[in-house]
Amino acid sequence: MTTTTSVLETYAEHLAATYDPYPHGKYMTLLLVRQVASEAMFRTEGSGEPLTTEFVFPGTTDTEPIQRVVISKRKQTAVERRVGRELLRQHDLLHMATAGKEQRICALNTNNPCGKCIDCMLYGYAAGGGGAQRSRIITDDAFSLHQAPTIIGERQFNALFDDSTMRHPETKEPSTSIGTDPYVRPEAVFLDMETLKDVTPDEVRYILGNVLRASRYGAISSRIGRVHNHLIGVAFSRCELFSNLEWVQHTYDLLRGDQPEPDFPLHLSTITAAACEAAATLQARVYSSVTFLSEDELAALQTELHELYSDPAALQTMLQRLDAIYPRQEPTRSGRRATNESDE
Repeated sequence: MTTTTSVLETYAEHLAATYDPYPHGKYMTLLLVRQVASEAMFRTEGSGEPLTTEFVFPGTTDTEPIQRVVISKRKQTAVERRVGRELLRQHDLLHMATAGKEQRICALNTNNPCGKCIDCMLYGYAAGGGGAQRSRIITDDAFSLHQAPTIIGERQFNALFDDSTMRHPETKEPSTSIGTDPYVRPEAVFLDMETLKDVTPDEVRYILGNVLRASRYGAISSRIGRVHNHLIGVAFSRCELFSNLEWVQHTYDLLRGDQPEPDFPLHLSTITAAACEAAATLQARVYSSVTFLSEDELAALQTELHELYSDPAALQTMLQRLDAIYPRQEPTRSGRRATNESDE
């Protein structure tokens, strides 16, 4: 690790010094371009449902809606939580939770959060009628820049038997595993913001590490769904900024010019320039002072994170330091069904 001053230390006044359960109104917003790097299906895996889409207006002055593909908020954070929890498991930082008379390791979707680990304290948990932590990572649906017909294709699928035919080798019955699946084409982009509330510098390093190291989203992610998350901006404020939909509509207007729709695909640098210009325009609507990192500071922050995650000893030290700031009381439980995230 370098010994130069961290970008996060420079902006320490906008971040929490340590964990505090009470809100202090310190917001840090990550502006992301999620770029699809292979075919992807943003829907509920195994549900047989089509891709998730919504009818919205294309730009800020249009009166006829279009259909945009959506990556739902939970489908984003679920991936990033698992990336982080994998890291915590490697460093033995997932704590034990009481399940009846047994002690079990903290796990997602088991109604048994430990209420003590980094994941629980950042992404939230609820333990029956007792302890709870509201998520301090605020997310929203991410909308595609282009309309759905432009970025959606279809693939026919089938499942062959061992003899490489569509008929059972013995019964000769035809296979029923044939059909078509809609998918999002490579180079499709989604604009998305993640807002971090009252987080410490080490919490920022952990969250950003999860975002930048997450690589597969949506259904059938073991074979498709490769996504590259590009951090194109960081803003500090005293309230939330604009919405993802507003941001994508303003960016859409800048990119299409006099055309009905922007070209597809577009180079990342073109999208980044327009998205940053749209964010600067929308800043004027925010009832708060807003401080953006400069390009050099943003690059330095990403370099710092790369060095941190490339150094096992430094990473372990950071995680242990972060883990130590949280209270250690066991969350109490009642008969009410518990969840790992307290968002209600």
